[in-house]
Amino acid sequence: MMRIAWACAAALGFAAATAAQAQIYRCDGPGGAVEYSNSPAAANGRNCRAIEIAPITTIPAPNLPAASPQNPTGAAAGTAPGAATPRPAPASPSAGPAQASRAPDAFPRVRPSAQRARDNDRRRILEDELRSEEERLANLRGEYKNGEPDRLGDERNYQKYLDRVQRLKDDVARSESNVASIRRELAAIKD
Repeated sequence: MMRIAWACAAALGFAAATAAQAQIYRCDGPGGAVEYSNSPAAANGRNCRAIEIAPITTIPAPNLPAASPQNPTGAAAGTAPGAATPRPAPASPSAGPAQASRAPDAFPRVRPSAQRARDNDRRRILEDELRSEEERLANLRGEYKNGEPDRLGDERNYQKYLDRVQRLKDDVARSESNVASIRRELAAIKD
């Protein structure tokens, strides 16, 4: 019984505290600067007025296309799985049904020559990254020595040695993953 009384008292105290924090005051400070405060003590003796705060409004998400046996994800036709679904341009009230689903004419287009130049730059950058990551991987594998690296002079404590072996193992795995990711990126670039 005593627990219930304490729980009720705590709930009432919490409700009173949140109600007091909900009031915001707008005060005109010196030099015309506007200050906002949630403290009634700050509002006393100053040119302050309480502000009514409207409740937060939420807007539901738009309905997505229904899934079908040919399109189990419900994505628009021609989109890759996991890709963002293109949104149609907003239709003006006077637009017909054909114009409502068409993309705007002002949508930016990239010339094929400019895209080829971008792809070549991207390929060159990725090849440089691949070369440096492969060098790093070779150095890490040389230091790791298949899990039996040389002990350093400051590793008299065997646990320090084991910690370094584990760190090297993790670094080798991370570097191998980076090399594989860069190779996938290179393969995805159109020739």
